[in-house]
Amino acid sequence: MVNKIISQVEKAIVGKSEVINKILTAILVGGHVLLDDVPGVGKTTMALAISQTLGLDFGRIQFTPDVLPSDITGFSMYNKGTEAFEYKPGAAAAVNLLLGDEINRTSSKTQSALLEAMEEGQVTVDGVSHPLKRPFIVIATQNNVGTAGTQLLPYAQLDRFLVKLSIGYPDHESEMEVIRGRQQANPVDTIEPVATAADVLGMQQDIAAITVRDSIIDYIARLAQQSRSHELFELGISPRGSLFINKMAKGRAYMQGRDYVIPEDVQAVFGDVCGHRAILSPGARGRGIGAGDALGVLMKEVKVPDGMKL
Repeated sequence: MVNKIISQVEKAIVGKSEVINKILTAILVGGHVLLDDVPGVGKTTMALAISQTLGLDFGRIQFTPDVLPSDITGFSMYNKGTEAFEYKPGAAAAVNLLLGDEINRTSSKTQSALLEAMEEGQVTVDGVSHPLKRPFIVIATQNNVGTAGTQLLPYAQLDRFLVKLSIGYPDHESEMEVIRGRQQANPVDTIEPVATAADVLGMQQDIAAITVRDSIIDYIARLAQQSRSHELFELGISPRGSLFINKMAKGRAYMQGRDYVIPEDVQAVFGDVCGHRAILSPGARGRGIGAGDALGVLMKEVKVPDGMKL
């Protein structure tokens, strides 16, 4: 089924198999995705194509400075007929996949309104909790160009995103194919659902059952511990980050057709899971070292488990 899903998404997103694979992996382990990229590379199209392929109910909110927290969570309105307050759902209700477009263009208060929904799968209005549909996934986008009027995501919210990814520009051949494909129609309209929300929940359960032996758990823990005392990092990988590495590594194993995790799974997901979590030290920033480079140094210094026996 995984290959069928990827093939459908590739009808609309050309030449980006690796990114599609990573986003799909994040969704199948129940994580949220932050797409950070320049305008016009297909972030919105990616979210729409994946939701259609997976048969998920799709919702979108365009973040602007005047978007309120209640636009996400909903609000209570007094009904004169019943003489009672009724809950009016917000953007997060009744959808499986919520696209938060340009999340860095709204206020911190509104950004934070997503926290409970992302972490708990529910929203609370006037002291009453309202469960969201399952699965519930947030794909948020932000543009790293034109920062005027933008609001940086609080670290607490960044930490709720399983991975932070970039789509990037297509290569020459892929761009030609994109142009050809949109001569008369939008390729998104040709996408056929090959899964359902129930299928996604089933795959999430299968991934949860994947084996992670103690040597792999030890490897993840040592990576996290090393980051907290390393000279290149001011703030290392949190325990939540360690859990997310484990979760994403299990997802990658599933995508590779295995029911157990190997060290290469951890290494492959490490940068995407931790790049927005580990904060570089002033010394590292002064030397022009990026997060990816620093995490690469970390992986070289931490011993990889030997042997593949379970």
